[in-house]
This record gives sequence, C-alpha cells and structure tokens, in this order.
Amino acid sequence: MNHDILHSFLEKHFERLILSPSLFYSWKNSIRFEISNPLIPYYKKEHLEQAFYRSIRLFEAVFGEEDEILLVTDVHAIKKDIFLQKRPLNVYLKYIKDKEKLYQLSHYLLPSVFDEEDDQSVTHRFALSCKKSELKYVQLLKAICYEDFAHPSSILKSNPQSGYDIYFVNLSKEIIFHLYDDRGCDVLASNKESLKFLYEEYNHWILDYDREEIDLLFK
Repeated sequence: MNHDILHSFLEKHFERLILSPSLFYSWKNSIRFEISNPLIPYYKKEHLEQAFYRSIRLFEAVFGEEDEILLVTDVHAIKKDIFLQKRPLNVYLKYIKDKEKLYQLSHYLLPSVFDEEDDQSVTHRFALSCKKSELKYVQLLKAICYEDFAHPSSILKSNPQSGYDIYFVNLSKEIIFHLYDDRGCDVLASNKESLKFLYEEYNHWILDYDREEIDLLFK
C-alpha cells in the first residue's frame, strides 16, 4: 500500500525519479546543504553538534505538523543475506512513537537501486505513512548523522555489511528530504518555488561545491 503511494507520487510529481543517492544530481529542482563543518575534525563534538543543529532545523522547516509524510528506508544487501527476514528493521521500532502503527509498515524487495544489472544485490524498501508528531525525528536524524561513528544509535550496527538510505517524503508539499550522512542533505521539490524559502533562509548552508548550479536555479 505505502509502496504504491510512493510509486504513484514519484510518477506524478517527479517524472519517475529513482530514489537512490545522489538525488541532488538526479533532479533539477533541488538544493544540497552542507550539514557538518569540514574544517572541524570529525572527532570533535562540535562537528556533530553542527550536523544535528542543521539537519533538525532543515527538517522542521520542510515538514509541518499536518503534512502527510512517507518514511522510506532502503536497505542495500546481498541477495543471500537473510538478516532482514529474521529481524525487522529497527528504524521503525525505535523511531515511531506508536507501536500499533507498525502494522501498516510495507516491505518490498527491489532489484538494487544502484545497478539493476547486479543480480547479487537487492534493495529492501520499507515505507510507513505518518505525521511529524508520530516520529521521533530528532533522534532519527541524529542516528543518521552518527552512522560513520560506530555509535550505539547507528542504524545498522548489528548488520554492518548493509548500507541504507532514509528518505522523508512530504506528500503534502511534494518535497523529498534525504539526509545522506553527517556531511550533507539533499532537498528536492516537484516545483522550485517550494524550495525558494529554504534557498533564501538557509543560503549560507548551501554546499559551496554545488552553489553555482543552485544559484542558477533561483536566479
């Protein structure tokens, strides 16, 4: 059910965009934000403090209380890895407040989102429809930032051979939010006007490497 919602949403508003990194380079109406400061060594606590602050501020700017959200988690694994059949993904157990909600969780097995020719790899896609108030989003965003730091809250700590991506899809505003790790965050919209407020308000957070391209979009 949730998978169908996602499929038709992408087909209708994003020209069948394939959800896979790096989204910024796959869609014209997008902004890439720098989340942590590369000048601060990653082992200093200020590094992650900035990553937390920026990712939470951007999330709160994009998602309103009444917005319909689809929380999508892709786990990239090899075909013979049965880990996910034995133990459901803890993203939803840990970060959804109402455990009854988990009965609505969809799981689909897809060919690898990175390379469809690769017949040894698969992508497990989980999707759950929710509101902002039903999500422990602050803790979840922090866990994504922690992923490279062997921290207890890292998402896949018990299954390190699998990579993952978490997408927050705002069905109401037609925006996709992808915090890919502690370094950066891609925000895409069906219409560039929906991103203009982010471009203006958080302009100083835009990743300089891609700034020229982003400036051209809004000029």
